[in-house]
Amino acid sequence: MWLKPEEILLKNALKLWVTEKGNTYFVLQRRRGYGEGGGGLTGLLVGTLDTMLDSTSKVAPFRILHQTPDSQVYWSIACGGTKEEINQHWEWLEKNIMRTLSVFDSSDDITSFVQGKIRGLIAEEGKVSGVQEDDPEKFREALLRFEKWFDLPQKEKLVTYYSCSYWKGRVPCQGWLYLSTNFLSFYSYLLGSEVKLVVSWNEIWRLEKTSNVILTESIHVLVNGEDHYFSMFLHLNETFLIMEQLADYSIKRLFDKETFQEEPSLSDPLQITKRGLETYARNEQFRAFFRLPKGENLLEVYESFLWVPFSHFNTLGKICLSESYLCFASQDGSQCHVIIPMREVIGVEKPDRSSRALTVCVRGKRALRFSEVRDFERLGNAIRRRCGMTDSPQHSASPEVISGECQNLINHFEDNPEEVAMMVGQKESSKAVSNEALMTVFHPQDAENLDPKMLKEKMKEQSWNIHFSEYGRGTSMFCTKKTRDLIVRGVPEALRGELWMLFSGAVNDMAVNPGYYSEIVDQSLGTSTLATDEIERDLHRSLPEHPAFQSDTGISALRRVLTAYAYRNPKIGYCQAMNILTSVLLLYAKEEEAFWLLVAVCERMLPDYFNRRIIGALVDQAVFEELIRMHLTQLTEHMTDLTFFSSVSLSWFLTLFISVLPIESAVNVVDCFFYDGIKAILQLGLAVLDYNMEGLISSHDDAEAVTILSKFFDNVTNKDSPLPQTVQQNSVGNNDKASSLSKVDISDLIKEAYEKYGDMKSEEVERMRKRNKLYVIQTLEDTTKQNVLRVVSQEVKFSASQLDNLFALFKRQHFLSCYWTMNSPVLLHHDPSLAYLEQYQLGFHQFRLLFSLLEPWSLCSGNDALFLWAFRLLDENQDGLVNFKEFCCALDILYSGTFTNKLKFLLKLHQPPVSDLPEDGVIRKSPERGKGKVDLQAYLKQWQDEILKKEESIKDLPRINQAQFIQFSKTLYNLFHGDPEEESLYRAVARVTSLLLRMEEVGRRLQEPTSPQKSTTSPTQAAPKGALLGRAACSTSERSSNTPSTTITLEAGSIPQEVEWSFAFEQILASLLNEPVLVRFFERPVDIQARLDHAKGAQLKSKTNK
Repeated sequence: MWLKPEEILLKNALKLWVTEKGNTYFVLQRRRGYGEGGGGLTGLLVGTLDTMLDSTSKVAPFRILHQTPDSQVYWSIACGGTKEEINQHWEWLEKNIMRTLSVFDSSDDITSFVQGKIRGLIAEEGKVSGVQEDDPEKFREALLRFEKWFDLPQKEKLVTYYSCSYWKGRVPCQGWLYLSTNFLSFYSYLLGSEVKLVVSWNEIWRLEKTSNVILTESIHVLVNGEDHYFSMFLHLNETFLIMEQLADYSIKRLFDKETFQEEPSLSDPLQITKRGLETYARNEQFRAFFRLPKGENLLEVYESFLWVPFSHFNTLGKICLSESYLCFASQDGSQCHVIIPMREVIGVEKPDRSSRALTVCVRGKRALRFSEVRDFERLGNAIRRRCGMTDSPQHSASPEVISGECQNLINHFEDNPEEVAMMVGQKESSKAVSNEALMTVFHPQDAENLDPKMLKEKMKEQSWNIHFSEYGRGTSMFCTKKTRDLIVRGVPEALRGELWMLFSGAVNDMAVNPGYYSEIVDQSLGTSTLATDEIERDLHRSLPEHPAFQSDTGISALRRVLTAYAYRNPKIGYCQAMNILTSVLLLYAKEEEAFWLLVAVCERMLPDYFNRRIIGALVDQAVFEELIRMHLTQLTEHMTDLTFFSSVSLSWFLTLFISVLPIESAVNVVDCFFYDGIKAILQLGLAVLDYNMEGLISSHDDAEAVTILSKFFDNVTNKDSPLPQTVQQNSVGNNDKASSLSKVDISDLIKEAYEKYGDMKSEEVERMRKRNKLYVIQTLEDTTKQNVLRVVSQEVKFSASQLDNLFALFKRQHFLSCYWTMNSPVLLHHDPSLAYLEQYQLGFHQFRLLFSLLEPWSLCSGNDALFLWAFRLLDENQDGLVNFKEFCCALDILYSGTFTNKLKFLLKLHQPPVSDLPEDGVIRKSPERGKGKVDLQAYLKQWQDEILKKEESIKDLPRINQAQFIQFSKTLYNLFHGDPEEESLYRAVARVTSLLLRMEEVGRRLQEPTSPQKSTTSPTQAAPKGALLGRAACSTSERSSNTPSTTITLEAGSIPQEVEWSFAFEQILASLLNEPVLVRFFERPVDIQARLDHAKGAQLKSKTNK
C-alpha cells in the first residue's frame, strides 16, 4: 500500500533492512528475517522482535523508499506484505514516474513532485473505494476546495475528482482534476507556484487517450488550438470514460438542445452524478447492441450458460434483463445472441435446482434453457413479474402443467423442429395504408418459373428455411456466425422485408405500438409545413426508373411514410436522402413496416444523420478516414489529403450506397447494414477503395479519381438477382465504355469486405465515433462562426479580432442560459431550421447580463426598464430573442457611432414599445421544423423590407413626450457619474433642459395667438420650470443611486401638468450640440479591448450574482 511520505535519515538503521533493488530515485528493501536466507542472527532477532509486537506495531516485510538525489535523506512511500504486492508498486513507479523525474533540474522539485503524487494516490484509493457514498465528509471537503479555487457559480455540480499530473510544457504539475457538469478544472500548488485551468466541455475539440516517449499513458484535451495533457492517473480508463460522458452530455444539451426527458438521471444538470452517467452509458450500449426501443433500460445482468440445441453444447454468456426484453449474448467467441420479448414468453420453469437452471418457454414451440445462473430464482421471478403471469388468465395454469408444457416444447424443438411464423401484434391498418410490399405488386414471383436465377433464389430460400428450423424464426431467433454467412451471400427477395424488420429491431417498435402508424397518417396528411413542401418536391426523384414509383401507388405510399415521420419527429422533419432510402424500404416491406424501419434507421442505427448539419454522416466520414490510414497505407502515402474521400463518400453513407449502385446490388448492402450496422458500410467502403487502389494511385487529380469510382460502381452487378432486366438496366446509366470493363459481383465484393475487414469490432467503431464527434462539431461551429462574422463585419466597425472575441462572449452567454437548467427559453424554443445567424440568440435575461458588461457608460445600470427597452429596440423581428448581428450593431453605435447616432439610440431607449414580453421572456414566430403553418408571404415581405431598408432620417423619429424626456434627462445624469468633468456635464444638461422648455413654451404660444386666455403658463413662469427641472436632475445625481427615480418623479410632479409638452429630435440634437463638454463626452474613444477583457473575466460571476 502507498504510505504518506515520512522522512528516514538512515536507510540501513540497525541493519534491519536489505536492499533488493534500486535506482537513482527509489530503493526497494526487504526486512531481515523474511524471504530467502533469513538474514542470519540479525534476521532471527528482527523476526522475533516483529513476532512479539502486536498487530498495530508490526512492520511490513517490504518497503519502497524515495531518495532525494545528492542527499542522505530518504522518504518511505510504500510498503507491502508480499513480494508480489511490493513489485506491483515498483513497476508502477518505473512505468509512470521514472521518465517524468528526468525533466526536473532541482532535487527539491523531484522530491516535492514524488510526495505530491503519492499523497494523491492515497487520496485516490480512498475515493475509489467509495468515499463519495460512504464518506460524504471527504467529498464535501473536495467540494469546498472546488468552490474556493475556481470561483464558479454555486449551482455548478461537482461530479467527481481525481489526482493526476498536468503537463505545463515539459514540466508536470501534480494536483487535482475536478470534473463538473459544465467544466473541466485542474488545480495545483507546488513550491509557491499555482496552476489553475478551467475549460468548458463545449469548448473541447478533441478528447483522447494518448501515449508517447515521456508519457506512457495520458489524456489529451484540445481546446481552441491549445493542447493539454493529464497523466499519472490511478484509474485512467475510468477517468477517461467519465470525461467522455460529460463531454457528450454537454454536446447533446448545448448543441443538439436535447432535454433528456426520458432519462431522469440526466434531466436536471444540477443533479448529475457519476453513477447516473455510468448508468446512461450502459443503457445506451445495451440498446445499441440488441437494437431495442429507446425506452428500454438495463435492469439486471446474470452470468449463465445457454443450451444451444442446434450445436448441442452450452455457451457461456450474460443474460441482460430490461422491462420488456430478456436478452442473451455469448462471451466465448461463438457470436451467438438472442432477444426474447416478454410478450412472447408463455412460461418459466426451474427444472433442476442442483444446476441452478431455468427454462423459458416462448410462443412458436420454442424453449430456452439457462444453467448455472447464480440467482436463478430471482431471475425466474423477475421474468414472471414482467410477463404478468400471475395476473393473466393464460398463465393461470398449475406449475405441473407449465412444467410439462415446457418439457414437451423442449423435446419437440430438439427432436422434431418445425417451421414457425413470426408473430407480431398489430391493429387493423387504415384503409389508406398499403398492406403489400411494392415489389410484390409490381414484380410478383412466378412459382412455375424454372429460370436459373429463380432456381438459385429458391435455393437461398431453402437455406434460410433450414436455418429457421434449427435456429428459430421471428423475434427470438438465435443469431450466430451462420446467420451472418447467409446475410453475406444475399437475402432472398421474399424474406428481405421480414429479416430487415427483425435485425433492425423495428419489429419490436411495431409490436408495442399497434395502430400508431395509421393514426399518425390520418393526423399528418393535409398539413402544410416546410417538411411537406420538401417532400412533395422530392417524391418524383426517388428511384424514378423503377415502375413502382412511376405510378400513384408507390408515390402515395412514399408520401404517407415521409409525411408521417416528419410529423412524428419534427426535430428531423425531412432531409434529402430519406426519400431514396424509404423508396427501397417500400419495395420490400409493407408500408407500416417501412415506416418503422425508417424510425430505426434515423433514430437508432444512424443517429444525427438526417438533420440540417448531417453531423452523424460527417462523424462516420471522419471514422472512415481514420480506417483508411490504418488499413490502406499505400493509398495514404500517395494521397496525403484524405478530404477527397470525404466528399466522395458522403452519398455512400447517407444512402447506404443506394445512390451509387444499381438497385439489385444496393439491396444486398442494405441487408448487411441491418445486420451489422454502420460497420458494414465502413467495410464495404474500404473494399471499394482497395479494389480500385491502382487506379486511384495513378490518378492525376480528384476528377479522374471520381471517374474511376463512378465507372467501378456502374459495373457492379448482381448475377443472382431475379429482378427483370428493365429494372436492372434503368437503375444505372451504363455507357458503352463502362460496359466494356470487367464486371464485379456484389456478393464477391461484400464477401471480400468481410474477409479483409470483418475483424473490425463494433465497439471500436463506436469509440472512434465518439473520438471524432467533438472535432466534427467544433469544425462546423467554427465554419458557422466565420459565416456569421463575415456577414456582421459588413455592418460594424469592429476589427476582426474584436468581433471574434465578441462572438465568443455572445456564444458563451447563450450557453450559460442552458448550463444549469433545462427550461431556458433558448432550449424550449430552439428551431434547428433557422439560418446560422439565428442559431445563437439571447433571451432578455441573458441579454441584460452581457449588455451590462459591455456597454461603455453603465447606461442601464440599476434600471431594468431601460434594459427591457434596449432589448426590444434591438429585437428587430420581434421574436423575443436578440441575435449576434443585432447585438453587435447596438454596441457598434455606442463604441464607434457618431454623436447623432448615439443620441438617436438613447432617445429610442426612452420610447418603449406598446407590447410586453410574455412570462417566459420569448416570443416565437418561426414555425417548428415539421409542424405549424408556414406564412411564406411574411417571409418574402421581411426579405424585401431588408433589401429596401434605407437610412433612417431624424425626421422619421417620433417626438419625445414629457415623461420620456424626464427619464432621458435622468439617464444622462447617470452616464456622467464618476466622470472627471462630472460637474460641467451636469450644468450643461441643466442648461439644455431649461432652453428646451423655454423653446417649447414660446412655440406653443406662437401657435395659439388668438387664445391667450387658454395659456396657463407665462414666459416668466417657464424659466423657473426649466431651472426646477435642472435642479431636479442634479439632485438626482448627487443623492444615493438607490433612490433616483423617486426623487425625479416628485420634482417633476411639482411642475404644472395642465399642458402636455413634447420635443422633436432635431430640437434636442441642436441644443446638445451647443454644449462642447457634452459633445466631447459622447465622442470620447472607448478602449474596446479593455471592455472585452473585463467582460470575459466577469461573465461567469455575473451569472452568480443574478
